[in-house]
Amino acid sequence: MTRSRPAAIDARDAAARTGTSYPDPFKKAVAARSKRALGDVFGLTHYGVNLVELSPGSWSSQRHWHTHEDEFVYVLSGTLTLVTDDGETALTAGMVAGFPAGRANGHHFINRGDTPATYLEIGDRNADDDVHYPDIDLQLVAGDDGERVFTHRDGTPYR
Repeated sequence: MTRSRPAAIDARDAAARTGTSYPDPFKKAVAARSKRALGDVFGLTHYGVNLVELSPGSWSSQRHWHTHEDEFVYVLSGTLTLVTDDGETALTAGMVAGFPAGRANGHHFINRGDTPATYLEIGDRNADDDVHYPDIDLQLVAGDDGERVFTHRDGTPYR
């Protein structure tokens, strides 16, 4: 029997996970990031929706871009600094940003304010997606078993 899923919830009731699965050298900047995987609550399989909170000084991720995944961000509260190859842009509540798949323009958000900032992060769940991190020796690719694995740019897995 398939477990029944709710049709609606209060987003704050979804389990929050803090931190990152990045290898040790790259964890610190995102250690205080909190994500609530809202799409998972409903069993969504074609796209993901995360409610993200960045405490002051925290980063959303290392700067990155996706080969096969579109990303869309909607700022709910606070002020974020969007960092891309083109420079920095301040984003406030009500502003949006989008990142098409395959465009090699690394991006991430930094909370340089004094209060937490929250945003919705929406993206595909494309199994063929690889993630590239232009500022550091890191990529996320499909491993031999099909699971995604962090590797150095030369393909050597992080241990």
